[in-house]
This record gives sequence, C-alpha cells and structure tokens, in this order.
Amino acid sequence: MSALLLAQIQPIPTPQIEWSAVSPLLVLVGGALLLLTAAALTRSRPPKGFYALFTVATAVLAAVCSALMWGRVTDPERGAFSAIGGAVAIDGFTVFFTVVICAAIALAALLADDYLRREGLDGPELYVLMLLSGTGGVIMAAANDLIVIFLGLETLSIALYVMAGFQLRRLESQESAIKYFVLGSFSSAFLLYGIALVYGATGSTNFTQIASFLADNLLVANGLLLAGFALLLVGLGFKVAAVPFHVWTPDVYQGAPTPVTAFMASASKAAGFAALLRVFLSTFELYRLDWRPIMWALAVLTLVVGSFLAIVQTDVKRMLAYSSISHAGFVLVGAEAASDRGIAGALFYLLAYTFMVVGSFGVATLVGRRGDADHGIDAYRGLGARRPALALAFTVFLLAQAGVPLTSGFLAKFYVIGAAVEANSYALALIAMVSAVVSAFVYLRFIVAMYM
Repeated sequence: MSALLLAQIQPIPTPQIEWSAVSPLLVLVGGALLLLTAAALTRSRPPKGFYALFTVATAVLAAVCSALMWGRVTDPERGAFSAIGGAVAIDGFTVFFTVVICAAIALAALLADDYLRREGLDGPELYVLMLLSGTGGVIMAAANDLIVIFLGLETLSIALYVMAGFQLRRLESQESAIKYFVLGSFSSAFLLYGIALVYGATGSTNFTQIASFLADNLLVANGLLLAGFALLLVGLGFKVAAVPFHVWTPDVYQGAPTPVTAFMASASKAAGFAALLRVFLSTFELYRLDWRPIMWALAVLTLVVGSFLAIVQTDVKRMLAYSSISHAGFVLVGAEAASDRGIAGALFYLLAYTFMVVGSFGVATLVGRRGDADHGIDAYRGLGARRPALALAFTVFLLAQAGVPLTSGFLAKFYVIGAAVEANSYALALIAMVSAVVSAFVYLRFIVAMYM
C-alpha cells in the first residue's frame, strides 16, 4: 500500500538555479558568514583594519561578479534573462545597481574602520551587518517579483535597524534605531498589504504576469489594484525618503553612527529607487500617463521640502539628511519623465550622489569627536586653517551636491532636468532649478564657515 502511494506521488518541480546569476549574492552572504565565523573562532586580535579590508574585498568581488554579466545582458542575441524560476531578473539595471550598492558598502566600510576604533567598538559585527544589508539591497535591485522585493527590503532594513542603534552608550543612537524600526515597520506593512491587494487583483506577484494582466485591463477601473498600487508607492516612498514619507530621515540620520548614516544615505536609497523604478517603469509602464501626475506631485513636494528645510539646519548631519531628501526629488524628476533619457539621468544621478554623500559623511566622520556628537556648524568654523586638505575635500563634495558646473552633480542635474523638459514637464523643470539654487545657498553657508 505504501509503495503504491509513493508511486503516485509526483515530484515537486523546483526552479533551476543559474549560479552565475546569483553569484554577487553568494559572495556577500558568504563573506558575512565567513567574517563572523572567523571572528568567533579566532582568539587573537586581527591586524589593524583587517575587518574593513575584508569587507571592501568582499564588496569588490561581488561587484566584479556582477560586472562580468554585463557583456551577456547587453548582447543583442542573448540579452537579459531571469533566474530562480523567474523570481529575479538579470539585466543591465540589475548589474548597475549591484555595482553601486557594492561601492557604497566598500566606501562605508572604510569610513567605519577609523570610527569604530575611535569609539572603542572595533569588532566585526558592523561589517557583517553592512554586508547582509547590502545583500538585501541587491535582492531588491534584481527582484522580478513583489515578494522578492519584500524579502530584500526586510533583509536590508532589519540589519539597518541594528546598525542605527549600534552605539549602545549613546541615547541618540538608540532613539534613532527605535524611530527607524517603528516607522519602518509601518512602511513594510503598507508594502505587504499593497502586495496582497495586487495579488488579489491580478492573481500573481510576478512582474511579467502583472504586466500581462494590465495589458488587458484598465488600472483605474480596478479598485483593488488601484489601492494596491497606492500602498506600494507608500512603502517604497518611505525607503527613498520621498515627501511626505520622509519624517524619519532627519532624526535617524543625525542619531545613527556617521558611517552607518553614509551607508543608509547611499546603499539604502539606491536599493529603494531600484525597486521603485523596477515596479513603476516595468510593471506599470503601460499606465505611465496615469501615474506620472502622482510622481510629479511627489517630486515637487520632495524638492521643495528638502531644499527649504535644509536652510535652517545648523547640524551637518541634519543638513545632509534634508539634502538627501532634495536629491531624492531630483531622481523622481527623472522617473517622472518616464523616458529612456529620464531613466538614464536618474541612474547617473544615483551613481554621482552615492560618491558625493559618502564623501560628505566621511568628512563628518573625521571632524566629529569621540561620542559622535560634534557636528554643529561651529565645529567646522576655521576648518580651512586647521585641516586644509579636509576642508578642501568637503568643499568639493558640497559644490558637487550643489550642482556647480564641471562637477558630477551638475551633469546629473542637467540630465534629469533636460529629461523633464523633453517630457514637456516645464513647471517641474523650473521647480527643480529653483530647488538647486536654494540648495546651493545651504552648501555655501557651510563652505564660508570653514574658511572664516
């Protein structure tokens, strides 16, 4: 009888895994586990900077593994492909964001090395969390399914919650972790509820199948799908700090350890935009005329609130927090254009922004005293005389963020604003230019303070 039952059981189909497609993920996770295991089993203290260099090497290796797929995904004959049963998509978009996130991991690890020794926290834990959080970001960038986006988001966020509260002796660090956890949990709930509604309306969470459903159905005629669409926007809008989902950003950026803030402002934002662009410009691309007004409003609010609230800030980390909100607005300008030029501009903006913001927080890390508390504008007064090289570096990073000509920030702003003009969003382009001028005043105030 049992033999008969066994004969009737059909084998469960399992997806064929192409290991080269997931090699960046395997490198990041393997590096994190190896570092944690080695630290637990080794009694002797490693050489100075070992943890940081190991993290940098892991991130570089993961980036190389991803970059090696560029030739395949851009080959007209082979092109992009899916893996793990269609759960992830390997294309130029995935390769680009994987490299950006790995670059953010490497740069943040270098900042953390000196910082952790100064604070007496020189251990492997922060580096392990950084690698695991970066893994979540790469998953979000490669996701071809809403469930995979959610899994990547949670992997990214849970590690960031711990990293934000890494300084147990600082009340501000603990407060930032709690605020980030509570508000992040709400955003995750909105995202998950949106996924459930989209699944209920379309019968699938796979992007390709959802797009096929939308090709035969009107988005605005399906209330369930429309509600799911809105909740997806809320959940992803929180991760990219778009207004009005930005309220967590200033307090968390200010209270978290500065290298963690640098990682949060670069890798986390890049991962959030990767998911946002993938969902709206791939899955809902047919209905861009319906969602472009929503993206327009989000871009305007984010630009205006971010740039104008940055004016009144006297703390460098809070200023950079509001500045990051404004930068998110510029990326949304490119997304609103919903064109090849707009997407290319948004991607270039994220690449340039990653280096600008990590560099700015790197200077803040070096200027800050033990306890990570000295980030007011007074700490930067006379920096040009005391530490001219550091002041010059900060000046370059701030000028790039302001969009001064001959900097990467200028090119990035030029591309996204040009895309808005090309898409006939003249009012949005004008608002973006005004926001850039206002932001320039914010950065100029800190530059003047350094040389006065």
